[in-house]
Amino acid sequence: MLLLFYITNGGINSYEMYLFSAHMGAHMTLGMMVPILLVPGAPITLAMRAINKRSDGSRGGREWINIAIHSWYGKLISHPLFATINFVGSLWLFYYTPVFRWATSDHIGHEWMIVHFLLAGYLFVQSIIGIDPGPSRWPYPFRLVQLLAAMTVHAFFGLGIMSYEGLFLPDWYGAMGRTWGSTPMADQQAGGAIAWSVGEIPNLIIAVVLAMQWSRSDARLAKRTDRQADRTDDAELKAYNAMLGRLSTDDKAEGL
Repeated sequence: MLLLFYITNGGINSYEMYLFSAHMGAHMTLGMMVPILLVPGAPITLAMRAINKRSDGSRGGREWINIAIHSWYGKLISHPLFATINFVGSLWLFYYTPVFRWATSDHIGHEWMIVHFLLAGYLFVQSIIGIDPGPSRWPYPFRLVQLLAAMTVHAFFGLGIMSYEGLFLPDWYGAMGRTWGSTPMADQQAGGAIAWSVGEIPNLIIAVVLAMQWSRSDARLAKRTDRQADRTDDAELKAYNAMLGRLSTDDKAEGL
């Protein structure tokens, strides 16, 4: 929450109106670093435990959160496939459509940008390493594929900006008349480098956390299997060996 406060109220929030690189740095932090710190805090679980349930039939914060989680819309936007497409697709739609101009020149558009990319990043990270209640997450191998696919598209996005020969919002970034810092084109290329290189650091963190969760899940499964075997005196293993024995006997009988 402190990082979110700084990104939306600190110096980088002031400079992003003048420097594309500062804007991209704020964007990457808002959509990637903040969710990585927010998701493990399990805000939904915290809210459900901390907010008292109403007993008079009215709806408070707990009730509205519960409705949102179980609504068809909530299930749709939190689905791993939708969350991934929304996370990476929003980048291309935002910067290569008039939405970028709206978010830059209009205060309402700027606030929408903050909410959208924060929510998109949160849903994506939640679908991979989240612990809050929600729709069924994909098995760990598919989550790894999901992350690698997002990383690939994200890298192409950064490289695309670096190699883009035109200037985003030339009548804004290129016509403000500032005499300090790098040229608008060089600054835009620096922003693309931030999206490509610095933006991949959060993905690496997610990959490490995912590997740790995968390892712990396998360890828990092994313990459950061992306890089940102890309770049943290896009944499943004995039944499996007996089946193999019967198959071997049948094969020998057919050979004779």
